[in-house]
Amino acid sequence: MNESLLRDEICRIGKSLFDRGYAHAAAGNISVRLDEGCLITPTDACLGFLDPARLSRIDGQGRHIGGDLPSKTLSMHARIVQAALAHDPATRCVLHTHSSHCVSLSMASPHDELLAPITPYFVMKVGHVPHLRYHRPGSTEAVEEVAQLIHRYGTAGAPIRAVMLARLGPVVWHDSPGAAMAVLEELEETARLTLRAGTALQALDPASIEELRKTFGARW
Repeated sequence: MNESLLRDEICRIGKSLFDRGYAHAAAGNISVRLDEGCLITPTDACLGFLDPARLSRIDGQGRHIGGDLPSKTLSMHARIVQAALAHDPATRCVLHTHSSHCVSLSMASPHDELLAPITPYFVMKVGHVPHLRYHRPGSTEAVEEVAQLIHRYGTAGAPIRAVMLARLGPVVWHDSPGAAMAVLEELEETARLTLRAGTALQALDPASIEELRKTFGARW
């Protein structure tokens, strides 16, 4: 997909997320890796009203060379792509929102992972979601913690596609904006189911998870 089409796709995905309540106000950002540098949504931009021509263009050295000023999460996006490429060379898009069910669950859950493997599609489409302790928005410490988690899970044979920033929101990544959005949708739906149940849910048993690994290549 050329850069012009990618700009349109970022705006389409942003509007879809905003219209359906996955993102609100100026919360959330999307980036896509290019052959040289990346595109990222501007700082304080609303995902529902993006202009393809005003998306921030970053060159291969991390310099802002076009469009509006980039999101303050640029360093997080760049570090995620750098770390994830070692385990999944197709990694291209990073997407962050403040999706309400995930954020609500993060304020109630003390666990190292946000969610248990309660549905087959969560296991297949999302996988493990490490739950980071709270850091202020834009924290460089959080950036490095995410990179370390990507490395740790990847070397253990269970590459991740998402992390949860406590009290802020999920960050997901995949090979395209549409695929990243699908990860976010499944993650938010699983969080909604968990909150709706209001009690501890029984996770899939190890044999069922192993079957998903063998049959569908689940990364768990």
